[in-house]
Amino acid sequence: MTHWGRMSKQQPVLIMLEAMSNPVLTAVAWPYANGPRHIGHVAGFGVPSDVFARFRRMCGEQVLMISGTDEHGTPLLVQAEKEGVAVQTLADRYNRQIVEDLAGLGLSYDLFTRTTTRNHYAVVQELFRGLYENGYMKKETTMGAISPSSGRTLPDRYIEGTCPICGADGARGDQCDNCGNQLDPADLIDPVSKINGETPEFRRTEHFLLDLPALADELKSWLETRQDWRPNVLKFSLNLLADLRPRAMTRDIDWGVPVPIDGWQDNEAKKLYVWFDAVVGYLSASMEWAWRSGNPDAWKDFWTNPDALSFYFMGKDNITFHSQIWPAELLGYQGKGAHGGAAGEFGELQLPTEVVSSEYLTMSGSKFSSSKGIVIYVKDFLAEFGPDPLRYFISVAGPENTDTDFTWEEFVRRVNNELANGWGNLVNRTVSMAHKNFQQVPTPGTFTESDRRLLQLAEDAYRIVGDNLRASKFKAGITHAMHVVGEANAYIAEQEPWKLAKDPDQQERLATVLYVALQVVSDCNTLLTPYLPHIAQQVHETLGRDGVWAAKPEIREVTDDMPCHPVGVGLPEAGRSYPIITGDYTNQQAVWRRTEMVPGTPLAKPQPLIAKLDPSLAETGTTWAPVIADDEDD
Repeated sequence: MTHWGRMSKQQPVLIMLEAMSNPVLTAVAWPYANGPRHIGHVAGFGVPSDVFARFRRMCGEQVLMISGTDEHGTPLLVQAEKEGVAVQTLADRYNRQIVEDLAGLGLSYDLFTRTTTRNHYAVVQELFRGLYENGYMKKETTMGAISPSSGRTLPDRYIEGTCPICGADGARGDQCDNCGNQLDPADLIDPVSKINGETPEFRRTEHFLLDLPALADELKSWLETRQDWRPNVLKFSLNLLADLRPRAMTRDIDWGVPVPIDGWQDNEAKKLYVWFDAVVGYLSASMEWAWRSGNPDAWKDFWTNPDALSFYFMGKDNITFHSQIWPAELLGYQGKGAHGGAAGEFGELQLPTEVVSSEYLTMSGSKFSSSKGIVIYVKDFLAEFGPDPLRYFISVAGPENTDTDFTWEEFVRRVNNELANGWGNLVNRTVSMAHKNFQQVPTPGTFTESDRRLLQLAEDAYRIVGDNLRASKFKAGITHAMHVVGEANAYIAEQEPWKLAKDPDQQERLATVLYVALQVVSDCNTLLTPYLPHIAQQVHETLGRDGVWAAKPEIREVTDDMPCHPVGVGLPEAGRSYPIITGDYTNQQAVWRRTEMVPGTPLAKPQPLIAKLDPSLAETGTTWAPVIADDEDD
């Protein structure tokens, strides 16, 4: 019987600090390097994965968070031609921009790399060879979509038309999102190229296809064990099994990973499908991380350990590649299908524990005009508002289970009413009053029922918020944390410490109230740390503590000189430099438990924590993403 690895468990009690035995792979979708990323992209793959990884690290778990830029395929070639630059030059430029954006957002990757490394080429080719040798890559003549104007192969996902099965418009050449069925571009009714609007031509061409039907039984057995996935993801994934057909894993294109088979590897017009090579990136990035960390075998803790857990984060349009194609590749590589076979050189690789998919963050409600090039890019957002307001909005109001529309009005409301007036105000007035009256954390007297109730509420929140984060219910987690913030503000309003401060006979009570409030501020800061790491560091320091509470990622320049084993064919030139995102997250102080306030700790007068936004922003937007009036909207 196939062993699928251990499922994640809900923790019924307070999550403690002891390091757990299950390494946790946080595999984050690879952003495509044909342009800067907008906030819709990071709402799907970026912020949720980072919240998850930061929380798991705070619980003392061994976490590996990896990803990189996806740099192959036709869309990159098309963009390079449009800009009049070499395709590698374009990939280099957007790789660096995306690295800066994601690091600026505070995404705590252990390694964020790219798919144009020598190591990646070699690992991708080993996976392909293993599948081929086990009989799961079939050579067939198919009908390929060609652009009449350029003669270039069109990717399946860049052809749209009417679904021949359910009749829905906007079906793509690889699948229909409406009915969930797998399609071929030639199946579509009235197909059109999304690149230039042309009607594609279909020509006979030879390709290698992944034999999905031969892996269907094993895929079904595995998917049926995934009981705690988000319902929409699991239902969609199971529906895919109803119409499994072989799927092309090579393309007629000159930009990509060479096909490592005799008679193909020197053919410049045939490359591996970009989606075959992109998902293998999770494995190749883990190997690169291990080598750069000084322990080349460390990747095995996350990939060949049956007790390891792996969580894959993405937007909903990528579910099929992570719950069907990638698991099928892993199964075939190990010989676990109808054709049998033996595991390749990398051994028995573990299948995903969970595919954590978000819906779409749309922007139509803000009346953005895509035809006029108005869109919210991450770099512009960070420059004006910083990272945590965006992280907060995505976490509390993002597309976790349903499509969500971003509007400036909702952004202003959330930041001003909740983040600034709620959390920022609680921190500022609590520390200000304690500093003004005691200059330090005061020594409490006897706790009243109200004191104990609030302290217990905050302590219980570690379990409640932790359970939600462990189950990838990020919205529920931050909502409960902000509920505690609200109760703490209500407690201060009820206790009226400003009145107690005027009565010399109430100094002990004043000290007790402010101690309780400071302790709950500390608790709330811990609960919000995975969501708001930059603000959390400021609050940590405001409470009179020093050192790194929530570690930030850093950008480092590295050289592509990793030894490749097995040695691949047609590898990129050695010695190129490129930026990576990495960081030292093991030495941060953030832990998922109450950190007791220590009476006598000096307090400084707090600096403003969260700036309120100009209310007019809700009506106008920004200069780089203005709200378009109805009569201007096209």
